Amino acid sequence: MDHLSPSELNALISLLDDTDQEVKGHVRDRLMSLGADIIPFLEEKWETNFNPEIQRELEFLVHELQFSQLKARLEDWKNSEDRDLLAGLWIVNTYQYPDLEFQKLNADMHQIYFEVWTAFSNDLGPYDQIKIINNVLFNKLRFSANTKNFHSPGNSMISTVLDTKKGNPISLCAIYLLVAQKLGLPVYGVNLPNLFVLTYKSEDVTFYINVFNKGLIFRRQDVFNYLEHLKIPPKDEYFEPTDSFHIVLRSLRNLANSFEKLGEAEKVEEINSLIQILLD
Repeated sequence: MDHLSPSELNALISLLDDTDQEVKGHVRDRLMSLGADIIPFLEEKWETNFNPEIQRELEFLVHELQFSQLKARLEDWKNSEDRDLLAGLWIVNTYQYPDLEFQKLNADMHQIYFEVWTAFSNDLGPYDQIKIINNVLFNKLRFSANTKNFHSPGNSMISTVLDTKKGNPISLCAIYLLVAQKLGLPVYGVNLPNLFVLTYKSEDVTFYINVFNKGLIFRRQDVFNYLEHLKIPPKDEYFEPTDSFHIVLRSLRNLANSFEKLGEAEKVEEINSLIQILLD
């Protein structure tokens, strides 16, 4: 942690309730310059300090450091070659659960994959394979649409969706997609207006899967009908596969929308700055 001894750090922290804003500003900057490594020390200080002003300052600093770390990770993910979907969703997830380990998420996803894989058969046709995935996810594991709390921020947190087995269209699709692709199936996300779905797309067969509606299978014509119902002109992107970048981008937009509905303006601003990182 830089070159500061514990006593020097303690001295800095004791200045966090200084009435001189300039002093306080310098202390904040100095602690921020130490980077994410200092977070455990600050959290420990928060637990043992009973000055509410210092506690508030420590909370602010921990959040700022965690948020800086998240932004750096998102930037790295954007610039990575494979833009791994689960890694991208984990980064979004750390906005609300900064201590969540990627390994934990990966292990939970592997467990779901294992459940599907043991029921799966490569000898079956595409429709029957999808029916098996549907059966395991929606009947055995009991995943379902979170229609009661559709706008809850938890719906954009894959760890929460794995815990509660309830999610929004994009989080449920992401789980389904990760499992299907690990099984070697040509399943991809599709960015529809107001709804995220999947497509099974091979040389011989193309159909769509509405994961929010228990994996209901539908056709290209149904997409046209859906768009017509919304009075939205059809575009290629409403029929064709999208990539992990756009799935993560849409997850962030959903999260911003959730916080907006809750009136949490600061969080909306922070999520918008993450969206900007992807768009720059």
